[in-house]
Amino acid sequence: MGATLSMMTAFAGTPPPDAVTPPNAVPAKIQEVEVRVQIDGANVTIDLSLVVPATRQQVWAVLTDYGHMAGFVSNLKESKVLSASGSTLKVYQRGAASYALIDFPFESTRDVQLTPFEKIQSHMVSGNMQKMEGLTQLVEEGGGTRIIYHADSIPGHWLPPFGAQTFIEHETRAQFEQMRDEIMKRKASAVAQSN
Repeated sequence: MGATLSMMTAFAGTPPPDAVTPPNAVPAKIQEVEVRVQIDGANVTIDLSLVVPATRQQVWAVLTDYGHMAGFVSNLKESKVLSASGSTLKVYQRGAASYALIDFPFESTRDVQLTPFEKIQSHMVSGNMQKMEGLTQLVEEGGGTRIIYHADSIPGHWLPPFGAQTFIEHETRAQFEQMRDEIMKRKASAVAQSN
């Protein structure tokens, strides 16, 4: 499937002062990643939702850290920003997902439109998929941030007739769990440094 979200180094690092959870806010709990995959012919649609007990700024710092994403998303071998112009990035990623004994290598270059702390839109301009469009939204919820992700794609390779939906759900869930873990790691590190 390839990486479902991309990251940008420009927004990485220490969150701004207003990124701290207000003292009277009820902290959100770590929740399971809810993933729904629909396959209709060649079209694959992914809808995902999860709440992370972190601010939108803390979540954004990880979701837009394209330059370091290969360090915390295990199926990525390479991730980098090729160019940046205002709030638009051109991002290159490559990696491989495995299913049973079969490896599915992926490679993409995407235009990524950023609306800081609110949404990330991506459109594949080249790669080994026929189509990949994605939208990630960040919504404040219960002292944390809900990540809502939607993707429409047409894979450029054969999908096994049995188990493809389960495989895509597993890969998507794993990617977002790894990003959630990185968000929590950075949040804990920021708290430790402030003490």
